[in-house]
Amino acid sequence: MSRLSSVLFIALASPLTALPEPINSKFQKQGPCSGNTPTTRDQWCGFDIHSDYYSVVPDTGVTREYWLEISEITFAPDGVPRFAQAINGTIPGPTIFADWGDNVVVHMTSNLKTSSNGSSFHFHGTHQNYTNPHDGVVAITQCPVAPGFSVTYRWRATQYGTSWYHSHFGLQTYDGVYGGLIIRGPASANYEEDVGTIMLSDWSHKTVNQLLHDVQREGPALMDDVLINGTNVYGNDTDKNQTGERFRLDFEEGKTYRLRLINTGIDTLYKFSIDHHTLKVIAVDFVSVEPYETDHISLAIGERMDVLVTANQASRASSFWLRAIPQLDCTRNVNPQNALGIVSYASNSTTPTTKGRKHEDHCQDEPYESIVPVVPRNVGPPEMEVIQHANRSWNSDGIIKWALNSTTMIAEWGEPSLLKLNNSASFTKSNAVIRVPKRDVWVYLAIEAEEDISHPIHLHGFDFQILAQGPGPYNPNVTLNTENPPRRDTALLPAKGHLVIAFLTDNPGVWLMHCHIGWHAAEGFSLQFIVREDEIPSLVSDHEYKDIEEGCRAWNDFSHKMKMEQDDSGI
Repeated sequence: MSRLSSVLFIALASPLTALPEPINSKFQKQGPCSGNTPTTRDQWCGFDIHSDYYSVVPDTGVTREYWLEISEITFAPDGVPRFAQAINGTIPGPTIFADWGDNVVVHMTSNLKTSSNGSSFHFHGTHQNYTNPHDGVVAITQCPVAPGFSVTYRWRATQYGTSWYHSHFGLQTYDGVYGGLIIRGPASANYEEDVGTIMLSDWSHKTVNQLLHDVQREGPALMDDVLINGTNVYGNDTDKNQTGERFRLDFEEGKTYRLRLINTGIDTLYKFSIDHHTLKVIAVDFVSVEPYETDHISLAIGERMDVLVTANQASRASSFWLRAIPQLDCTRNVNPQNALGIVSYASNSTTPTTKGRKHEDHCQDEPYESIVPVVPRNVGPPEMEVIQHANRSWNSDGIIKWALNSTTMIAEWGEPSLLKLNNSASFTKSNAVIRVPKRDVWVYLAIEAEEDISHPIHLHGFDFQILAQGPGPYNPNVTLNTENPPRRDTALLPAKGHLVIAFLTDNPGVWLMHCHIGWHAAEGFSLQFIVREDEIPSLVSDHEYKDIEEGCRAWNDFSHKMKMEQDDSGI
């Protein structure tokens, strides 16, 4: 079996290579793995749901190693074939599994033959504590990986929960280069069965490059479908020409299931529900929360929510609709009501006939007051306050550009920020750099949306606390919630609204912040924080710098040969 044709996982008793240890964390040897049964999910190998993962991490002595390959395929997830890019031949790609405290090693090879683009893997939401070179962001921590070349990422799972990994080169993610990421650990409520990731992806029958010309001039594309774990039908159930297959989830009466929901789309916010079932939310992004119940959740791009569902409706029907409905207030989709899967209590169940609850169509995050982190973290006074205004304009060629404080970010593919720092090169205004020199201080960031468009904001390298989030421009006199506020790594900036977040500078490196709408990130809606700049050179080894430089030489040779010109933000 070719190790590049399928995922290969190895658990080793000791690391292949020593990984830098976060200076602020204590590594405790993992004890006997008692607990974490269906009735003790709050326990984990001598730790529990209340263990402060910002200061303590299990020392498992285990390395999880994966070999992944990006290649071109013909893909027909809803029965309509099109060109796509896949990881180990599948969309979504293989799920990466680890336990809290494990070392993770991922070898990625680009085997693209006809696509003139680079590649990378970013492990969304992972802090990458003191492993900044392995954050996988083109033009920030590395050059794009050229076809025929490889890169290895090494990092430690200092958090636990649900996420995904994806390309951070242009719009490559949305042609299929993404997969699930599960880091196992304690949970804030009990359940019997973990069904794994459920990935929600908007989908077009055209490639992103085919859509790009019109998007750059007119705005977001009209998407053809929504995929649930890489599958759906195209056409209504009454249509004889309907193609494809719906996602199916089998339930057993009386069991409680854990669903790990991930929005992997390019430009869609979903409302997720299962007809006649209650969702119990236990985690938001990589943060366990006090459980709360709801009949639906809102999920913006890049966000994750872990929910528990108890199978207690077999007496009502044998099958139910699972709904991931795009919100048309901020989404364009040919048939949004067709974003359906099936929950079945019987192997021979028929197509569901259940009716969904009526919900207002709007693009908002989960209610602010619902999200209460189990491990509390209060926010101190700010050492630095930054205010950013987001706005859109058209350049002289009629191309849409997004800007923060009038700066449209452009980072160079062939000269990533980490190399610039090592080479003492200067940054330009368009590199959109904000320097934060001090360690362990609080940075407050207020962002305003000047237009009637909402934006999922994602920060690399940190969780952030949401101090305020709401309609209207930011008011400096607004009351900020600093007592264990909602904490996550992705949150929605409301249309014509404001978002105020805070993060602690406990992780040196060059860290990207950007809108996770793929089009907007490519159009410049991003900036980079250089945190504790004087420490960065000593945290990046000579070997890591050499790897970055070799990757850049390969990319620059390839892009010169292909006569490629960068026409986006670089990330």
